[in-house]
Amino acid sequence: MTKRIIYVTDGDAAAAKAVAAATKTIGIGCLTFSGGNPTNCTYEELLKRIMKTKDEITVLLFDDAGQPYEGRGETLMVRLASEEGINVIGALAVASTERSGDWTSVDVSVDRYGKLSEQGVDKEGFRDIEENRIHGDTVYCLDQLSIPVIVGIGDLGKMGGRDDPKRDAPVTETALRVIIEREDTKDDGNKRTNVNEQLEKER
Repeated sequence: MTKRIIYVTDGDAAAAKAVAAATKTIGIGCLTFSGGNPTNCTYEELLKRIMKTKDEITVLLFDDAGQPYEGRGETLMVRLASEEGINVIGALAVASTERSGDWTSVDVSVDRYGKLSEQGVDKEGFRDIEENRIHGDTVYCLDQLSIPVIVGIGDLGKMGGRDDPKRDAPVTETALRVIIEREDTKDDGNKRTNVNEQLEKER
């Protein structure tokens, strides 16, 4: 059976709690095994756990801990996306403080108030001046992969308390629901343009 997967590009404790709370509300699976800061599991261990899940959709956490380009988390993301029996249906691109680092294009963002926006958002979940772009430290590879829906979002479990796991992480929940709802309505047959490589060529 094909495993439907959602990537989350943040793996710290707050993100893990937020994703756990949101997925419980929605009724989908969550594996925090690949989380951490940075991601520290092996590919074989992760794949084994994914294949044991019985959930229709499973959310995975990855983190590069600020390492530029493809770090530990992204290396696993790229490899897993090409695995037979794995279907990555979407990703939450989590914003970071650093704006000079990697960035990715997104289809839509969810701000700290749970509202959808064509603009990107910053770490606090406030709308950014740039459209359809998120700056983060675990997002470099997203444009290389054939991911149907990429949603930008602020720092999971935080955003001034508006995504507090004790409140069931409503911002994270909204972003995950956007992916699930849009999964069957978008067809990205071709890989996206790798915006980071494109930027390097222009420099």
